Amino acid sequence: MPVSFTEAQAAIAAGHRKATQLAITVTVVVVDEGGYVICAGRMDGAPSVTPQVAEAKACGAAVFHRNGEQFQNMHRDRPGFFAAANSLVRTGLIPGLGSALIRKDGMVVGAVGVSGGVPDQDLECAEAAVAALEGDRRSA
Repeated sequence: MPVSFTEAQAAIAAGHRKATQLAITVTVVVVDEGGYVICAGRMDGAPSVTPQVAEAKACGAAVFHRNGEQFQNMHRDRPGFFAAANSLVRTGLIPGLGSALIRKDGMVVGAVGVSGGVPDQDLECAEAAVAALEGDRRSA
């Protein structure tokens, strides 16, 4: 089952709560397995470019079934492939920390991308968003 709009909103809220705990402002974007936006939320005060960056992080993770760190390694190890792949998707791709895969029954059904903090903070927020989504699915 794909990620619903309601689930995406809950994930974003969890990512924003983590950001508040870290004293940062971020944008959290949830995409489906094809990298298309389901829902996005930009905290008051988050830099204006963060929605695009968060979407690009999430899109890369979802389409290539790799979290941000794995995607960054792919970029480093296979720059030619990455350049070609970057031209095939609707939005640019940004490798690096700040994205996490959403899985359901072992299958990738989407991803979360976060931008606004330093890379480790973005990753913490993305992981909090996914954890909240997985918790919602366990209780459903």
